[in-house]
Amino acid sequence: MTSISTALAIYFVLWWVVLFAILPFGVRSQSEQGEGAPGTDPGAPVKAQMLRKLLWTTLISALIYAAAALAYSAGYLEINRLSKLFGLPLN
Repeated sequence: MTSISTALAIYFVLWWVVLFAILPFGVRSQSEQGEGAPGTDPGAPVKAQMLRKLLWTTLISALIYAAAALAYSAGYLEINRLSKLFGLPLN
């Protein structure tokens, strides 16, 4: 069993990876919308919808973490099992 701090660190890293994967979805730039404030980059998003993306990131990260935690507790992520799966010798 892992400690609370290890579990939180793993979830924190997973959350950020998922966030960066989700960020581009649904973004429309000012040039695509035909809008644009003077002095802004045409590639700047019109609506970033960050609250929605943060909620989706939290949900997806929690699901991935739960699946990984279940696999770990069931013994599917043990080093002996993984090395056999990938054909690596144990040293």
